[in-house]
Amino acid sequence: MLTPAEAAAAIDARVAPLAAETCGLGAAAGRVLREHLLVERDQPPFDRVAMDGIAVVAAAVASGRRDFRIAGTVAAGAEPMALPAEDDCLEVMTGAMLPPGTDAVIPVEQLSVAAGRARLAPGGETVAGANIHRRASDARAGDTALAPGTRLRGPELAIAASVGRGSLCVTRVPRIAIVSTGNELVGPDRPIAPWQIRRSNAHGIAATLAARGYLDLRDLHLEDDPTAIRAALAAELADRDAIVLSGGVSAGRFDHVPAVLESLGVERVFHKVAQRPGKPFWFGIAPGGQPVFALPGNPVSTLVCLVRYVLPALARLEGAPTPSVLYATLASAHEARHGLTAFLAVDQDGARVTPRANHGSGDFTSLAGTAGFVELSPGRRHEAGQAVPFYTW
Repeated sequence: MLTPAEAAAAIDARVAPLAAETCGLGAAAGRVLREHLLVERDQPPFDRVAMDGIAVVAAAVASGRRDFRIAGTVAAGAEPMALPAEDDCLEVMTGAMLPPGTDAVIPVEQLSVAAGRARLAPGGETVAGANIHRRASDARAGDTALAPGTRLRGPELAIAASVGRGSLCVTRVPRIAIVSTGNELVGPDRPIAPWQIRRSNAHGIAATLAARGYLDLRDLHLEDDPTAIRAALAAELADRDAIVLSGGVSAGRFDHVPAVLESLGVERVFHKVAQRPGKPFWFGIAPGGQPVFALPGNPVSTLVCLVRYVLPALARLEGAPTPSVLYATLASAHEARHGLTAFLAVDQDGARVTPRANHGSGDFTSLAGTAGFVELSPGRRHEAGQAVPFYTW
């Protein structure tokens, strides 16, 4: 069996980015950039006033001058006027271009203004360059503003707008199918028999994906009939970019998913990972290149495998780099006695996490309120204070 690290590497090696498309800034939030954006002009493009106040010649203040005639006002976005004389000042607003002939800005909090004159408060001083955001101190024209693979959040879209881009080349939105199998599953709003259980995994998968910005989701429930499963999956493979299955992947008599997938030409990359929970995890690549993730049906297994493997693969599908692994510190010692990597749901207090007791991979009620899970190496004791990989829900 593969280790979790080997399974993740095998997935990463086989998932290729989707095609790119162009969209406006208003539709680009959460998408992944597929082009280089260059700085349009120096940033800032001029010596920029950094505080409301007066623009002066610093040498005049150094020579002892404390009182200045206000020769005019320069607002942000206005063409600047030149300083008439060193004994004068110009009232300036934050964001304005520094007036020619001045080299310092004295904040309004250090001034008293009356009858067209500005006077420094006792002890007030300044130096050349004070409260000025110098031209090109942030970036120069032609520098890289954003690189391909960048996830476009608020700051990145603000940068894109600042370099004059109203539309961007991004990865198209992934179309994902969520498929659960099992005769025992009943929807949350349906009558239920004593021998049945609620269909919950699909809702957990959908919520996790939606919270990460994956909104083009299609949800199917299939009974344990290989013919029906084959027909449904064939239709999804013809239309979707990725398929996430839950259940029917182990070695039981009614676990039809692996055989059906392979009958559809889906290449099995691996089946089973040396981990607990989630050992029966299956991954393959369809003839069209779509990744297919067949997750174990136990609820904790499903969610752990979704976060540990599927989310990074979907980032790769969008052309984004593999997310960095977070680490947290164990608040108490824990021993992984069995020979499998252990995934344990944890409560979080700052940078410290504490494994929460549960009754196995079917006990998803114990996940309520947890922050995520940690990954513990097999067959060893993990001491309090040790840093371990931490995955948030």
